[in-house]
Amino acid sequence: MSDVQQRIDDLVKGNRVVLFMKGTAQFPQCGFSGRAVQILKACGVTELTTVNVLEDEGIRQGIKEYANWPTIPQLYINGEFIGGSDIMMEMYQAGELQQVLGGQQAG
Repeated sequence: MSDVQQRIDDLVKGNRVVLFMKGTAQFPQCGFSGRAVQILKACGVTELTTVNVLEDEGIRQGIKEYANWPTIPQLYINGEFIGGSDIMMEMYQAGELQQVLGGQQAG
């Protein structure tokens, strides 16, 4: 595992809710990242760790390889890759995202 992949892994596994995004939660720098933050706020997330990929080119490229997912933003909950803003929106509308964030484990 490369240094960048290790840093990403530590972030994902060391925080309950992690959003790799363009910009910050206060100042998103793309519409999809902004929508992702709004969805999480609508779900009542108070402990959100955001990683601004625009500040670190290594993480910006590395996160795409980490999840084998080509786009940003990327949401991780409890160390598990959830998806990008479209998937987040679909899960939110179906009530699934709220369940995952509520700590309820499926199964």
